[in-house]
Amino acid sequence: MTDISTRFAENPLLAPKDLQPSHDGLEIACLLNPGVFQFQGKTWLLVRVAERPPQRDGYISFPVLKEGGGIDIIGLPTADPELDLTDPRVITYQGADYLTTLSHLRLLCSLDGIRFYEPDDYPRLVGEGLLETFGIEDCRVSLLDGRYYLTFTSVSPNGVAVGMRTTTDWQQFETHGLILPPHNKDCAIFEERIDGRYYALHRPSSVDLGGNYIWLAQSPDGLHWGQHQIIARTRKGHWDSARVGAGAAPIKTEAGWLEIYHGADAQNRYCLGALLLDLNDPSRVIGRTADPIMEPSAPYEVSGFFGHVVFTNGHVVNGDELTIYYGAADEFVCGARFSINQILSKLI
Repeated sequence: MTDISTRFAENPLLAPKDLQPSHDGLEIACLLNPGVFQFQGKTWLLVRVAERPPQRDGYISFPVLKEGGGIDIIGLPTADPELDLTDPRVITYQGADYLTTLSHLRLLCSLDGIRFYEPDDYPRLVGEGLLETFGIEDCRVSLLDGRYYLTFTSVSPNGVAVGMRTTTDWQQFETHGLILPPHNKDCAIFEERIDGRYYALHRPSSVDLGGNYIWLAQSPDGLHWGQHQIIARTRKGHWDSARVGAGAAPIKTEAGWLEIYHGADAQNRYCLGALLLDLNDPSRVIGRTADPIMEPSAPYEVSGFFGHVVFTNGHVVNGDELTIYYGAADEFVCGARFSINQILSKLI
């Protein structure tokens, strides 16, 4: 066991029963993978809330956003031979893929970083338009020059892509559309420019050639991205053999940019590891952990909507202490603490 995390004794911090559904006729199936930021003296989570209609025997039903707003409920008999339900996250029917849940993003805050509540006077972020009809997911939050950059997964029948919105007050948001087209996700923007340029990690995917690797991109303005370079591949026979993806924005240390990333194997077991990137040239990888720094082992990580998962895209740094907030078993929101120096010591 190589796990060096200290899990919160209060875990899970949030479960589906702790929040109210967004619409009548829906129930919350999962809380997942929050973005994290500090604002007005509080710790905030931008939690992915995944909803669906209550299920009944013999049928599978799921929601889809209408292009002009509102929700459609689609129901299919589970005995239909053209229906594939082998993955609890995805429905395949007559050659088309759908999600079993519809996700939006919801703001919760806390004074102590442990007890979170949903304030009444902040908006929920929902999918908008044709490219987000299956919802928005797994937001990373980066702060640059007083502006918060929200990068999230936009999902629709057209594919999985990276959308972005920005805000300064969490009341008004500017929508920038897709900044990276399908198939792409796990986008985290550095919280500091390097030689005047923005940098971001992202994860394009190919089902036929290449793989699910972490890439680096540059931008002159934070909106238009190019000069893409691959920086981390999957490793055959390792815990991160099937896919890897960035967590939150890299952490600036004296040794380099420290990135906490997720990796999964062929059995879809998700763990956390770390990369270290050069401060002046983040395309240069200085080190990588051979083993996970966190593995699914607690009951709430092993059993849930999709078990054997720890997945983070948000954290708070306080000196040497790194507090990550993470999704467990695709159902719960939890917290854990690390020593940054201890993580650095695990790099090879």
